Amino acid sequence: MVDRIALRGVEARGRHGWFPRERDEGQPFRVDVSLGIDTRKAAVSDDLADTVNYGALAERVAGVVAGEPVNLIETLAQRIADVCLHDARVSDVEVTVHKPEAPIPVPFDDVTVTIRRART
Repeated sequence: MVDRIALRGVEARGRHGWFPRERDEGQPFRVDVSLGIDTRKAAVSDDLADTVNYGALAERVAGVVAGEPVNLIETLAQRIADVCLHDARVSDVEVTVHKPEAPIPVPFDDVTVTIRRART
C-alpha cells in the first residue's frame, strides 16, 4: 500500500496559453499535487531526509509555472508531474492545474486539467 502526500493550491503567475494576450500579460495558476510515497521510513526516523520536503517541492512546482511558457495546461501538468517523479521515492503523482482566469467568454469558476502518472 502506498501513502499519499498532498500539496494543494500552489500559486504562481505564468504566461501559458494559446492566445498572444495570455503570453504577453500572464495570469495566475494554482496547482495541486498528490504524491504516492511510502512514508514508513520517515515515520520511524522522524527525519525530513526520509521523505519529500513539500516546501522545496512547492518551490519547484511554482518555478515550473513561472518558467518557460507552453500552449496547453496539459503540457504544464506533464512538466510538473516530471518534477515530482524526479524523486525516486515517489511512485506516482496526480497533478491538477487550475487556470481560473482562462479567456472564456461566459462566467465560470475554474478550468482544470488533472493527470495521473506513475513511475515506469
